[in-house]
Amino acid sequence: MLDGLRDTPAYVVNQLSDVLAWNDAFDRLARPLGLLDGSRPNLLWFTFADERARDHFPEWAELADQQVAELHRLRRGDPDTDAFAERLVRTAGTPFTDRWRRRPVAAPRTGVRGLRHPEAGPLRLAYETLDLADAAHQRVVVHLPADAASAAALDRLLGRRPGRLRAVAG
Repeated sequence: MLDGLRDTPAYVVNQLSDVLAWNDAFDRLARPLGLLDGSRPNLLWFTFADERARDHFPEWAELADQQVAELHRLRRGDPDTDAFAERLVRTAGTPFTDRWRRRPVAAPRTGVRGLRHPEAGPLRLAYETLDLADAAHQRVVVHLPADAASAAALDRLLGRRPGRLRAVAG
């Protein structure tokens, strides 16, 4: 499925926000941010434990609230989730701890997120979150440009040339 979305940045995450799989378009979008550094990329860990996240996401506080709300939503008494949260408490400190205790409830499945990309510049990306039917707590997240300027910048970043005719073999 991710390969079928080849020109659209998309990835799969689990209940702990581990990035389990992604397509090339997402790699080209996320790797320059540092999000895919290491052998096991994690969105929550990047948001709270990596200072680059605050530079890249202009609405960092809103993003942080949404991610903690999603972690609480999927928690369901899972000891792995509690252990992960405890590691984040020790590593990220107050920014995570305050949110974890406050239990934000807003975790929208769709929306628009701003991004300061080191190569593409400012982007506004719409996101859509889809649950995978046969996978426990796994979701596909797809990003689309939210405006014409973001579409043009994303096209440049991904090496797309809109308007070119594509031949379809019959």
